[in-house]
Amino acid sequence: MDLLPLPAPGATPICVMTIAGSDSGGAAGLQSDLRTFALAGVHGTCAVTAVTVQNSLGVTGFHPVPPPTVAAQIRAVASDIGVSAAKTGMLADAGIIAAVADTASDIGLGQRIPFLVDPVSASHHGEPLLTPEAFELLVGRLFPLATIVTPNLDEVRLLTGIDVVDDATQRDAARALHATGPRWVLVKGGHLRTAVTSTDLLYDGSDFVEFEAQRIETQHDHGAGDTLGAAVTCALAEGMSVPDAVAFGKEWVTRSLAAAYPLGAGHGPVSASWRLREQPPA
Repeated sequence: MDLLPLPAPGATPICVMTIAGSDSGGAAGLQSDLRTFALAGVHGTCAVTAVTVQNSLGVTGFHPVPPPTVAAQIRAVASDIGVSAAKTGMLADAGIIAAVADTASDIGLGQRIPFLVDPVSASHHGEPLLTPEAFELLVGRLFPLATIVTPNLDEVRLLTGIDVVDDATQRDAARALHATGPRWVLVKGGHLRTAVTSTDLLYDGSDFVEFEAQRIETQHDHGAGDTLGAAVTCALAEGMSVPDAVAFGKEWVTRSLAAAYPLGAGHGPVSASWRLREQPPA
């Protein structure tokens, strides 16, 4: 795996942003994003969308941040520090989604700045986390701005009604999602537990590209989707093409799954700590 170049001591690194919720357990959400940003060698900024009450056993509550405050965080960073690429995570409700869409358009996300939309909309058990109005805004307002959207299979089912069970239905889902407006769609296959490998499918409206990895047998996979999206965002900020950025992110999250550790009484987090043991590129 070719790692991203680390900035020279004292040099200002590339700056990327996560627009996501806070995970009090530290495994997923913006905490996971910021860990990957730092270990990939970029400077991470954030706009907090919600404060969740959660641990390794699950989410027991959350408090959305007022939409104007979410928008103000994004504008404050963009107007001073700058944003080379951005990603979304949990957006909580319709008001926040609308505020993010308006602000993203204003600062050029998805136009001159790569913009990854991770449509966090399903719980660990596949249950919807968004209201019908929020789903409509997510698809109608944010997807057309996205450089790439990265749903897992539970989110695919909620967004399209397609239950992905094999290669053919995974391709059907990619076509349906691409029709909503993003430039690229990545249908993640990690939740297809019957498969020997984990295959993610990338689609740009004409060509399919498969990214395959050996499935890592672990129950400690909390934050895997966030980690993948964060790594892809870093690679896009560094100027990689979308297929190359996805290949980078796939390898990053596979290594992070292999380095996952137990935490609490439930699902432990994936860990990008393997990066600390790698020699930086010459």
